[in-house]
Amino acid sequence: MKNTLLLIFFALFSLTLSAQNSKNEKAVIQTTIDCDHCKACETCGQNFQENLYKIKGLKMYELDEKAMTLTVYYNGKKTNLDEIKVAITKMGYDADEMKADRASYEKLDGCCKKA
Repeated sequence: MKNTLLLIFFALFSLTLSAQNSKNEKAVIQTTIDCDHCKACETCGQNFQENLYKIKGLKMYELDEKAMTLTVYYNGKKTNLDEIKVAITKMGYDADEMKADRASYEKLDGCCKKA
Protein backbone atom coordinates (compact mmCIF):
# COMPACT_ATOMS: atom_id res chain seq x y z
CA MET A 1 0.00 0.00 0.00
CA LYS A 2 2.83 2.34 0.90
CA ASN A 3 4.58 1.61 -2.40
CA THR A 4 1.39 2.26 -4.34
CA LEU A 5 0.92 5.66 -2.69
CA LEU A 6 4.54 6.52 -3.35
CA LEU A 7 4.17 5.51 -7.00
CA ILE A 8 1.00 7.63 -7.39
CA PHE A 9 2.71 10.61 -5.77
CA PHE A 10 5.72 10.25 -8.07
CA ALA A 11 3.49 10.00 -11.15
CA LEU A 12 1.53 13.14 -10.19
CA PHE A 13 4.74 15.02 -9.44
CA SER A 14 6.19 14.02 -12.83
CA LEU A 15 3.05 15.17 -14.66
CA THR A 16 3.09 18.51 -12.86
CA LEU A 17 6.77 19.00 -13.61
CA SER A 18 6.39 18.18 -17.31
CA ALA A 19 3.40 20.52 -17.61
CA GLN A 20 5.48 23.34 -16.15
CA ASN A 21 8.39 22.65 -18.52
CA SER A 22 6.28 22.89 -21.68
CA LYS A 23 5.14 26.44 -22.20
CA ASN A 24 2.75 26.02 -25.10
CA GLU A 25 0.87 29.19 -25.87
CA LYS A 26 -1.82 30.32 -28.26
CA ALA A 27 -2.55 33.81 -29.54
CA VAL A 28 -4.92 35.34 -32.07
CA ILE A 29 -3.40 38.13 -34.13
CA GLN A 30 -5.44 40.55 -36.19
CA THR A 31 -3.77 40.86 -39.58
CA THR A 32 -4.35 42.37 -43.01
CA ILE A 33 -5.33 39.97 -45.72
CA ASP A 34 -6.64 41.81 -48.72
CA CYS A 35 -7.89 38.96 -50.85
CA ASP A 36 -9.80 35.74 -50.31
CA HIS A 37 -7.08 33.43 -51.61
CA CYS A 38 -3.90 34.66 -49.86
CA LYS A 39 -3.25 31.39 -48.10
CA ALA A 40 -3.54 29.53 -51.42
CA CYS A 41 -1.68 32.13 -53.50
CA GLU A 42 1.39 30.46 -55.07
CA THR A 43 3.75 33.26 -54.13
CA CYS A 44 2.27 35.08 -51.12
CA GLY A 45 0.77 32.03 -49.43
CA GLN A 46 3.89 29.94 -49.84
CA ASN A 47 6.09 32.83 -48.69
CA PHE A 48 3.83 33.33 -45.67
CA GLN A 49 4.00 29.68 -44.65
CA GLU A 50 7.73 29.27 -45.21
CA ASN A 51 8.64 32.40 -43.26
CA LEU A 52 6.30 31.69 -40.35
CA TYR A 53 7.75 28.24 -39.86
CA LYS A 54 11.26 29.73 -39.74
CA ILE A 55 10.33 31.20 -36.35
CA LYS A 56 11.93 28.96 -33.76
CA GLY A 57 9.23 27.68 -31.43
CA LEU A 58 6.26 28.23 -33.74
CA LYS A 59 4.37 24.96 -33.83
CA MET A 60 1.46 25.74 -36.14
CA TYR A 61 -0.87 28.46 -37.29
CA GLU A 62 -4.38 28.86 -38.64
CA LEU A 63 -5.12 31.65 -41.09
CA ASP A 64 -8.73 32.84 -41.28
CA GLU A 65 -8.87 35.17 -44.25
CA LYS A 66 -12.54 36.07 -43.68
CA ALA A 67 -11.98 37.20 -40.09
CA MET A 68 -8.49 38.47 -41.01
CA THR A 69 -6.95 36.67 -38.04
CA LEU A 70 -3.98 34.45 -37.57
CA THR A 71 -4.05 32.01 -34.66
CA VAL A 72 -0.54 30.95 -33.68
CA TYR A 73 0.50 28.08 -31.44
CA TYR A 74 4.02 28.39 -30.11
CA ASN A 75 6.47 27.43 -27.40
CA GLY A 76 6.82 30.46 -25.14
CA LYS A 77 10.26 29.33 -24.03
CA LYS A 78 11.62 29.59 -27.59
CA THR A 79 9.81 32.65 -28.92
CA ASN A 80 7.32 35.29 -27.86
CA LEU A 81 4.34 37.05 -29.36
CA ASP A 82 6.28 40.20 -30.28
CA GLU A 83 8.85 38.17 -32.26
CA ILE A 84 6.04 36.48 -34.16
CA LYS A 85 4.36 39.82 -34.89
CA VAL A 86 7.62 41.34 -36.15
CA ALA A 87 8.10 38.35 -38.48
CA ILE A 88 4.57 38.87 -39.85
CA THR A 89 5.23 42.57 -40.51
CA LYS A 90 8.46 41.67 -42.31
CA MET A 91 6.35 39.54 -44.67
CA GLY A 92 4.25 42.58 -45.62
CA TYR A 93 1.23 42.13 -43.36
CA ASP A 94 -0.02 44.02 -40.32
CA ALA A 95 0.05 42.18 -36.99
CA ASP A 96 -2.30 43.75 -34.44
CA GLU A 97 -0.94 47.22 -33.71
CA MET A 98 2.28 46.67 -35.70
CA LYS A 99 2.15 47.90 -39.29
CA ALA A 100 3.49 45.94 -42.25
CA ASP A 101 7.02 46.63 -43.42
CA ARG A 102 6.53 48.89 -46.43
CA ALA A 103 9.24 47.29 -48.61
CA SER A 104 7.89 43.78 -47.91
CA TYR A 105 4.34 44.90 -48.66
CA GLU A 106 5.46 46.24 -52.03
CA LYS A 107 6.89 42.79 -52.90
CA LEU A 108 3.52 41.07 -52.45
CA ASP A 109 1.58 40.09 -55.59
CA GLY A 110 -0.90 42.71 -56.76
CA CYS A 111 -3.81 40.43 -55.86
CA CYS A 112 -2.68 40.37 -52.22
CA LYS A 113 -2.55 44.16 -51.83
CA LYS A 114 -5.32 46.59 -51.03
CA ALA A 115 -7.18 47.60 -54.13
